[in-house]
Amino acid sequence: MKKIVVLAEARDGALRNVSFEAISAGKQISDGGEIVSVLVGGSVSSLGSELIAYGADKVVTVEDEKLKKYSSDGYAQAILAVIEAEDPDGMVFGHTALGKDLSPRIAGKLGSGLISDVTSIEEDAGEAVFVRPIYSGKAFEKKVVKDGLVFVTIRPNNIAPLEKESGRSGDVISMDVEIKDLRTIIKDVVRKTTDGVDLSEAKVIVAGGRGVKSEDGFEPLKELANLLGGAVGASRGACDAEYCDYSLQIGQTGKVVTPDLYIAAGISGAIQHMAGMSNSKVIVAINKDPEANIFKVADYGIVGDLFDVIPLLIEEFKKVKVS
Repeated sequence: MKKIVVLAEARDGALRNVSFEAISAGKQISDGGEIVSVLVGGSVSSLGSELIAYGADKVVTVEDEKLKKYSSDGYAQAILAVIEAEDPDGMVFGHTALGKDLSPRIAGKLGSGLISDVTSIEEDAGEAVFVRPIYSGKAFEKKVVKDGLVFVTIRPNNIAPLEKESGRSGDVISMDVEIKDLRTIIKDVVRKTTDGVDLSEAKVIVAGGRGVKSEDGFEPLKELANLLGGAVGASRGACDAEYCDYSLQIGQTGKVVTPDLYIAAGISGAIQHMAGMSNSKVIVAINKDPEANIFKVADYGIVGDLFDVIPLLIEEFKKVKVS
């Protein structure tokens, strides 16, 4: 049995879904051992009970005004203090913007290896086998940690969280950590993201490419995404053409997503874009060019003008919702 420390992430006073997925991953690694979830921020202790409900055995919170806004310096000091106190056998972070920034820093401080972007965990002779994509998602490799800490980051929306048990009990404790010698201090954060569902955790994504032709061309995509309770994404081409903000970019140099449903509208299917979405569970491609590369990875293809097809989809989904 292993003790696993799991980093929980909160945004705007609520826990991100990847926090619960990380607990589930920790359970698979621990072989029945203890799961210790860590929460860092300005005021996060009230969120501890929800982590217990999703499978954590203990929650350690580190609160400080200096941690109200994320900085790698401050968060690293807090997490390293928890790791020193808990002496775990392994750690699980989300493969998010925060996790990708923080995990190599923590691993380097501990002299540990790091397996990043894990999409599934298998078992072989009692050992955890970590599966991760390589070569822009064209192949997968399997890794086993033979010695030292097990330290992994997991791709959001790939490892299912455990069922929530509201009556589950566990300890939520606060740890005092002196946060000092910060090289950077975040004064303010200006977000250029759209309201609604977080793109990296969305179950449904409607993405547009150069075929949307303009900023206004994204409006029907937004309507369809809202109707399906999803998020809007974009290709690098659409962002470069200034049809939308780069915060929506999906691909090798943008966000990597794995929704249940990915609708690609007016996207030709450059290899860099497909590296960010090809592992989606169901892919629907809409493009006027029947030879477009995106059709090679699509489960369903619609050859047609997105400005004709998207309104028809909106109309049909509205009928289903009404009925």
